[in-house]
Amino acid sequence: MILRTGQRVVFIGDSITDCGRRDTAAPYGSGYVSLVRALVDARHPELEVEWVNRGVSGDTVRDLAARWDADAIAERPDWLAVLIGINDIWRRYGDRRDEAVDIDEYERTLRDLLRRAVTGTGCRLILGDPFLIEADRTDPQRADTDRYAAVVAALAAEFDAVHVPNQAAFDRVLAVSPATRWADDRVHPYLPGHAVLADAYLSALGVC
Repeated sequence: MILRTGQRVVFIGDSITDCGRRDTAAPYGSGYVSLVRALVDARHPELEVEWVNRGVSGDTVRDLAARWDADAIAERPDWLAVLIGINDIWRRYGDRRDEAVDIDEYERTLRDLLRRAVTGTGCRLILGDPFLIEADRTDPQRADTDRYAAVVAALAAEFDAVHVPNQAAFDRVLAVSPATRWADDRVHPYLPGHAVLADAYLSALGVC
């Protein structure tokens, strides 16, 4: 277990992180963030960790950059957990292609944001892979997602961050079950899909 007593853990990202945290499921959302919080608190109540959710539905890394100072740096995290990239890719396959973020801009922007956070707050980083709930690795969107996830893995190594292999977590369940069991659009998980994510985060954090 790498979390310590009284630490502040801030999650930031898109709708997968948001999950209603600004309205019906305030303040933690109804997804993986809430599950991680609940399970860490239940297993290690002595730690009294402070949890903050700053996910915003629809965000790409560009949107994250626009609110980074207020929603990441100003929160003064001990740990900053970032999950971004799904919309950056997905927009290329829908009717908002001009909002897609190519992989070079994604890497450049995310690296800059992470450096600013570490320099400005001294925080440690938790970097989660973008994912697609799709077993076919030749599917174009899945292939793109794997490329972006490789960027995140490389940045995790560069920043000595905790790396959460979300795609690998879904690949394990997709090996024995259909994608429709976990989401209806391959992107927004049902609650069991959020449990898959939460389990990946707990494993990466060494929670037992």
